[in-house]
Amino acid sequence: MKKYQIIEKKLTETTGDVAQVYVYTNPSVEEQRYLVETCQIDEHTLASALDPDELPRLEFEPEHIVMIYKRPKNYSGKDQLEFKVASVGMFLFEEKLIVVLAEDIPLFVGKRFHTVSSIKEVFLKLVYNSISHYVEHLRIIHMISEEIEDKITESMDNTYLLNLFSLVKSLVYYAEAITSNGFVFEKARNLSARIGFDEKDEEMLDDIIVENMQCKTQADIYSNILAQLLDARASIVNNNLNQLIKKLNVITVWMMVPTLVVSAYGMNVTLPLSDHPDAFWMLIGICLILVWLVMMYWRHKNW
Repeated sequence: MKKYQIIEKKLTETTGDVAQVYVYTNPSVEEQRYLVETCQIDEHTLASALDPDELPRLEFEPEHIVMIYKRPKNYSGKDQLEFKVASVGMFLFEEKLIVVLAEDIPLFVGKRFHTVSSIKEVFLKLVYNSISHYVEHLRIIHMISEEIEDKITESMDNTYLLNLFSLVKSLVYYAEAITSNGFVFEKARNLSARIGFDEKDEEMLDDIIVENMQCKTQADIYSNILAQLLDARASIVNNNLNQLIKKLNVITVWMMVPTLVVSAYGMNVTLPLSDHPDAFWMLIGICLILVWLVMMYWRHKNW
């Protein structure tokens, strides 16, 4: 648990007994008991803030306001290009803000936190930063997809296809999370007076809603592009396979033509040219002429 105090319009970490912002990262059993019994936070709501599959929502309790929203999860190399989302719970009281999340991430970073005047502003800027986090991840996904697109045209390996599938799956999760967040932000805007937002806070909330919509559009565009790339890749693989089978069939037919002639002259019966001293070379010549005629016929038919 970390505590922060707003001092001279800056959010400063403190070790004192009194603070305005409390951040609980993967809280222990004792900390959860304190939040439930002392802070009067609903036990189910607290568990929802730590559940990555929980849907975003905005709730009003007698002593505080609850917002659970989705943010991008820290990426790990073992995820194999699969970007995931996590939940964050914010509990806004009259005099303090409690933030609960499952993993440790830098929350109060970026130019937005250079100046802070109230805990409601901290509340909104944390949401704003999560949208920026989505935008950064979308940019990274786009860069990775372009690299895979360059490699996938030169390789028949399925690894790149699986990587693209992981990126498409990540974008679907991101688009769903951003859409769900948008519903919560719209609800907060409609109930801004009940929450206690002033005019400046409402303007920031409007900016958050617009940024979130743009982020959703960007995620949808990237998802559609990658889905079409996967379809195109499947068509390319099928076309390459057809071309390979065609070449193998051509080689097989070429081999059948001389094989037919040689097989006929392998029978134990009287055959033309059987007594001719140059019969072998004449048969080879006949086979080559037949192969050449077949090639000319295929070329004429553009096969």
